[in-house]
Parts: sequence; C-alpha cells; structure tokens
Amino acid sequence: MASMKQRTGLGRPLIKPSIGLRRTATAKAEPQKPVPVAPPSPPREPNTAMLERGIDLLELLAKEGPIAVADIARHADCAPATATKLLRILQAKGFAVADEVNKTWRLGARWNAFGQAAVEQDALATTAMPFLTALGIAAGENAYLRVRDGMQSQTVAIYQTDPILRIYTEVGAHGPLHAGTSRMLLAHAPEAVQTQLLTQRLPRFTPATRTDPTWIAADLQRIRARGYLVTADEVVPGAVSVGAPVRDASGQVVAVIFISAPTMRMRPPRPRALVSVVQDAAAKLSHALGYTRSETMLTAPPLPRKPGAPNWSMPSGALPPARNGTPASASV
Repeated sequence: MASMKQRTGLGRPLIKPSIGLRRTATAKAEPQKPVPVAPPSPPREPNTAMLERGIDLLELLAKEGPIAVADIARHADCAPATATKLLRILQAKGFAVADEVNKTWRLGARWNAFGQAAVEQDALATTAMPFLTALGIAAGENAYLRVRDGMQSQTVAIYQTDPILRIYTEVGAHGPLHAGTSRMLLAHAPEAVQTQLLTQRLPRFTPATRTDPTWIAADLQRIRARGYLVTADEVVPGAVSVGAPVRDASGQVVAVIFISAPTMRMRPPRPRALVSVVQDAAAKLSHALGYTRSETMLTAPPLPRKPGAPNWSMPSGALPPARNGTPASASV
C-alpha cells in the first residue's frame, strides 16, 4: 500500500505558486501604459533686466570713463563679476575697451559709427520735434534747434507757430557761432574751437553784433554760468531770441533750443519770463536724449542789471500772451 502511494504520488503535498510569481505573471500580461511626454517649453524671452543693465554700463562709461570695474559695479548696483561679464560682452562687440595697465574701462570706437548713423538719419531732429512743437505752442513763437557744425552753427529743426511770421533761416542753413543764440554752442565747444574762432576776424551783421574777442570770451563764461542766453538784434535787426542748452547722455551740450520773435512782441519783461519755458523744453529734450541731471537746467538765475537798464525780470504770475496780429519779420 505504501509502495502504491509512492508510485502514484498521492501522498505528496500540493505546492501552491507563490503570490509574487502570480503578480509577476499578471504584470507581464497587462499592456504598458504610454509614458507622458512633456510639452515643448516656450522660447526663452530676452533678459530685459540684463539688457537694461548693459545700457546703464554704456551710459556710465560715456559719463565717467575711464573707470574701474569696482566703481562701475557700485554705480550699476551689481556684483563686480556681473559687471565684468557684461563689459566683456560689450568689448567683444567693440563698444567697450579695457585698459589692462590701469585696470579701467572706456567706450569703444564702434560708437563712432552709431553716432554717424544717427546724424545721417536725423535722429536728433526727429527726437526734438515734439519738444519744439510744445515749446512753440507754449511760447506762441517759432521754435528752433541748432547744432555746431565745425566752425559754424546749423539749423536742424524748426517749428513755425505763426505762418505769417517771416523767418530768415531754414533747415540745413548755416550761421555764425559768435552771434545770436549760436553763441551758446560756442560757449560749450572745445577750447581749441573757441581759440581758433576768436583769433579770426569776426563779421559784423548789425550794429549790435559783438566782434570783440575779449568781450566774447568773457561772455562765454557768463553763458555757461547762467545756463541760458537772451540776445537782441545781433544777426538781423528787430529779433529777440531766448535759448538754452541741450545735453546728451554724457552731459555734453549737443544743441541749443530757442525761440525767436520780433522786438514788438518781445518787450520786457516777456523775454525774461520765457527763459524758464525754454529751459523746461531743453531739460525735457535732454532727458529724452539720456541726460539724467536735467533738473539743474530748470532754474534760471536773474539776469544781471546795470543802473538804468530795463528790468527783464517778471513777478510770478501768468505769462503775457503773444500778440500775433501784426505780420512781422524775425531772424534767429
């Protein structure tokens, strides 16, 4: 009997498959789930903060250069390593140059090409037109913008408030530096330009034209100190002009903005009252060109008076309106 059980295997215990094996078999039988694919990431937007900081560095080089990296980082409110990285990028593009001996940085020569391109595209005149328009409307007179072109001045933009009023200039016209509001440009020209001009025989246009180099040299200092210029009858009789300097991002005077009107509409105290209006337009245009300290141009000190001279000052109050009823001729 025992042998019979051994032959048939009836006495052997049954072996159940393990749970792990059964789960494995079941897992293999199930279809594989698809792996989710992440959507493509959108294109990275440019780092505007870094771009703005790079522009700030360029403006700093224009104003303060040559300047050390530590000073650049302090002014730009960034780490020296960040400033160095940006400067190296600007250097690779030709906008910055490193002085390895003195450990300083300055603007690169590539800016010359940009400046020339801006001149060819009339960038200054295009930028100035809204401010000329606002000035002309506020003052009720024609408004002009002039720049220095070598040893002369050149008119680059005009806003004509009164179409009846005749003007003796046009866009592109050249004029003298020593007479009229163009003397503002001479006051801020390089010393070599001033010296060369004042050693020449200066032309006289009217009896009021100043040609004495000693007087002109002294007046250039007064102009720089005052920050504005009022002239009368210096180029063509019968015209009074009020001008103020326009500065670029580096603080250099690049133009003079001014209004001009016939004497009958510019009797005292009106010219002095218009000084602040012109200075305000100059400050706003300078700010548009990148100048950040233009608020210093808004306060005009009183004109010096001699005993018996007319009082150009005006008490606080409304600006006298311009009288545009009579056709007249004016010169700038």
